[in-house]
Order: sequence, then C-alpha cells, then structure tokens
Amino acid sequence: MTHDTTHPSPRPGAPAAPAAPVRWGVLGTGAIAHRFMTGLRALPDAQVAAVGSRGAATAAEFARTWDIPRAHASYADLAADPGVDVVYVATPHSVHRDAAVLCLEAGRHVLCEKPLAVNAAQAEQMVQAARGAGRFLMEAMWTRFAPAMVRVRELVAEGAIGEVRMVSATIGGSVPYDPRSRLFDPALAGGALLDVGVYPVALAGEFLGEITGVEARATPAPTGVDAQVAVVLTGAGGALGLLGCSVQAHIPRRAAIVGTSGSIELADWYCPTGLVLHRAGAESEEMAFPHIANGFEYEAAEVQARLRAGELESPLMSWDESLRIARVLDEVRARVGVVYPGE
Repeated sequence: MTHDTTHPSPRPGAPAAPAAPVRWGVLGTGAIAHRFMTGLRALPDAQVAAVGSRGAATAAEFARTWDIPRAHASYADLAADPGVDVVYVATPHSVHRDAAVLCLEAGRHVLCEKPLAVNAAQAEQMVQAARGAGRFLMEAMWTRFAPAMVRVRELVAEGAIGEVRMVSATIGGSVPYDPRSRLFDPALAGGALLDVGVYPVALAGEFLGEITGVEARATPAPTGVDAQVAVVLTGAGGALGLLGCSVQAHIPRRAAIVGTSGSIELADWYCPTGLVLHRAGAESEEMAFPHIANGFEYEAAEVQARLRAGELESPLMSWDESLRIARVLDEVRARVGVVYPGE
C-alpha cells in the first residue's frame, strides 16, 4: 500500500498563510548556501535580505545569483545588518563557533549548519552566547524536519514496530584526496565523522535514548584525520546503533529502525522522501513524502515558527540535543585518536 503525502503538516513544513516576512541573512557562499536558498525560496513568508562573505566579489556574485538586495564583504558587516532577523551560517564547521557567536552577540538569531561545532566545548560556548543574548540558535539537522521523519517518529511512538532494539545507518562518498581541503586538513577539523558521520549519530541518538556506550574504529587519511569510521552505540535500554561513514567510498545511504515487532526502512535517509514500514505478519507499507523544494525548506520553516512563537530553541533540535550529539562525536574521535590542533 502506498500513501502520497504532497502537503505535509504545518510544523515542520511550509506555513499555510504568510505572516510578516522573516528576514534572512546568509553567511557563506559555498554549495550548501545555494542548496539552502533553493529550499528557503519555497517559503512564502521568508525574505532573504543580505548575504555575507569574506570578500566583496563572492558576496556580490551570490547576491546577483539569488537577487539579494545587500551583499556584505565581511561576516561582521552581515552580523551588524539591522535589516536581518536570522542568519544561516553556511561556512565550513571549523568556523561555525566564531561565526555564530559573532551573529548572536550582534543580536541576530542563528541557524547553523551541522555539525554545530568542532567539539562539545565549542558547542557549549555557542549555547551560552545564545542564552546570554536571548537569541534563537539551532543546528541545521535537516533530517529531523523532513516530513518522512515526522512520520517515522509517529510510527515509533505508536508502537508500530514494538520496542526499538537497533538502529543502522550508513552514508559516504568517494572524495579525491587533497591534504589542503576541508575534508582532510586537521586544521579545518577534517574527517568523515564531522562532515557526514554526524547524520547517523544524530539519527541513532534520537531512537536509542541516552547513550551509555561508544565503540569505534577508523581508517585514517594520510593527514591523520578519519577517512572512514564504524561506530557502535549502546542506548540505556540496551538497544544498539550500527553506524558507518566514509569519504573514501560511495556507501549506500540506507537506514533502518528495527523493533521487536517490525522495522522501518529509509533510503537516502539523511533527508528522506519516503519510508517502508514492515509490521510483523503484515504486508509492507510504502509511504511517500515528496519535498516541496529540496528538503531545506522544513528546517527553515521550523526556525520561522519558533521565532514567531518567541522561543529560543526547537524541541526537535534543542540545545541539549546538539550538545549530546557533540559529546558523542567527541567520544568517537577519542576512541579513534583524532585530535585537532588547539584541542
């Protein structure tokens, strides 16, 4: 049986009726910023007011591409722009902390790309900055807000697959080795774990509950960062997470949440458009949840809904949840011996 859901619920999703536009700024002009813009443009109540880059030329080019009225030649100028309500931080994660704190202390709300920071200590500094400034902060874990994942949480809560006993998730791609790139340079907090491994860690953590055990093995790149990692997490109730990530090989993006009486399978699970439910003794059920745009629209809509409600964090990606994920990532790196300069 197949269910097509073309109009997902308002939260998380596109608001049904436009309110006063939320004025966005985009900090960083790389590929992820362009993808975010595609999703953001699907929201009728979102207005992109400004972009900021490290140089005038890149800011101006991004502004021309997306018809953005103001282009700033520095992150500081974007943070100081009074016509911006919330900033999307799209930089490499090695500068997430500094960029986000700059914006928060300037009075801007912040949606920051995953991982929130290089380590839990930096993430805690970001949370403290948000708390001190009274500003919204959320890690841009788009997986959490996809309509298909909303349905997964509902099915698990309803007991559709019984008690969760295992979560498996893999993700990876083959990236040409370049010791100076953000993926392999230790000074840029390179490695598979922080780039893509944060996704399976976040997925497993959502369904395993409190993590009580972490085991990991890694294949190092020549620079010493992790080129691929295998992780086993143990939840407080004994459920296990079997996770893998790589920048050396194209690993199928497949995930499964397995319970005592069924399972849920997800393809392209880091932002899925459907799921397959297997109930014990019943035919499999396929459910489709196509995106309005490309999937980034749902996390942006969540930010806007929380801002309008006067809230500083999202219950689906709270400060405590981001800190919990950051601590698990720290523990995995400790297990495989990856330490970045300055840590």
